Amino acid sequence: MAYGTAPRRGRIPWLRPDDLDARQRSLYDQIVSSRGGGARSTPLTDAHGRLEGPFNAMLLRPDLGKLLQELGAAIRYSGALTDRARELSILEVARIRKSSYEWFAHEAPGRAAGLTEAELTALRSGETAPGLSRAETLILETVRSLVESRDLSDDLFNQLEQEVEPEVFFEILTLVGYYDFLAMSLKALRVPLPDGPESPEGSPGA
Repeated sequence: MAYGTAPRRGRIPWLRPDDLDARQRSLYDQIVSSRGGGARSTPLTDAHGRLEGPFNAMLLRPDLGKLLQELGAAIRYSGALTDRARELSILEVARIRKSSYEWFAHEAPGRAAGLTEAELTALRSGETAPGLSRAETLILETVRSLVESRDLSDDLFNQLEQEVEPEVFFEILTLVGYYDFLAMSLKALRVPLPDGPESPEGSPGA
């Protein structure tokens, strides 16, 4: 389809449902049906039905977007990590990558999963909250190491192996790769928050 007349969201066209071809519309419906519920601090669509955040970009290549959407849904809704550990991990990726959108989108789910204000404040500052469990602390350290150094020391891996099963470790690897990709794409495409490009107070900067 031609995108020349479509308004832009950041650097790419911002597509209304009526702009979509059949493959794009199929992916759009899949995203809305699978992501529409839960504790969201950012809306999934604007008043015209246009997708917010990373999802609008997925419509540009619906074959790739479908795979990304399904991977993200699997991580969010059918993984082995606890809700707390998952949101803790996503927020840590957002903090390190200074992704204000990713942080803002997952702060409310983090609270819903049981992260306290003290834990969120510590995480926002790059500290490890004392209330975290041993497994959560090791998962947080693992995420930090994977994002910052793209590797994991033998010592940290051996400690983590005492706390989680191998499939959970692989899930952590996958989560970090997926949300690191989203943080990169949100930044490269200059995707603003729904209320505008400013970072919400207290969140990592864009």
